Amino acid sequence: MKAAPVIELRDVSHVYVTDREATLALEKMNLKVMPGEFVSLVGPSGCGKTTLLSVMAGLLKPSKGEVLVSGLPLRKASQTVGYMLQHDYLFPWRTIMGNALIGLELTGQLNEERISKVKDLLDGMGLDGTENLYPHQLSGGMRQRVALVRTLATDPGVLLLDEPFSALDYQTKLQLEDLIVDTLRERKKTAVLVTHDLSEAIAVSDRVIVLASKPGRIRRTFEIPQDIRETAPFYARDQEGFAELFHQVWKELEA
Repeated sequence: MKAAPVIELRDVSHVYVTDREATLALEKMNLKVMPGEFVSLVGPSGCGKTTLLSVMAGLLKPSKGEVLVSGLPLRKASQTVGYMLQHDYLFPWRTIMGNALIGLELTGQLNEERISKVKDLLDGMGLDGTENLYPHQLSGGMRQRVALVRTLATDPGVLLLDEPFSALDYQTKLQLEDLIVDTLRERKKTAVLVTHDLSEAIAVSDRVIVLASKPGRIRRTFEIPQDIRETAPFYARDQEGFAELFHQVWKELEA
């Protein structure tokens, strides 16, 4: 029996309305994201990438169409969907452990077993010994790792990643790409990434979806070859066919 999509968009359109005008941000978006799949969304500024993530997260109700998560209509923000932003938004007055646990506190899931799992997550991210430190004592890359632990702590089925590496230096960015992809694959998580970095999108994804703008709509989907998919992101860039695929995606974006 074929698996059902974790996320499905059916004819999703969204209009932003102000006192002066109405702007069609998304138009007839149809998309299925399958269990364990890593999908990247790329496109020009203003193509509705962040709007689309907000719709998938249940933070924004589309003007038309329907969003399904695990086959059920999405009416509001769901615990089964985790959302990781470009900025870590850690609370400066809370310790690293306190920040990592906040989602569990807010959803009433805090218990000793969950705390132990969060501690294991921190250790797995190379953050052992930081539990009692505060955000200002960590580097930007370490803070983003804490943000990922906070997102994973509630065990969401799907993660929405809105340019989580863009504020980091290039070396840290590459290290985090490998770490996050390994972590998500190990836990069999489904992920949707928004990024402006085409090489990043190709290196981490199973599929790259190019969006057109004004209004935002799917222009073309690129399936990533197996040998690139199965290689760690850092080394995927050296795989045969990577450069050619990059130029194909770039050409589609320019068109």
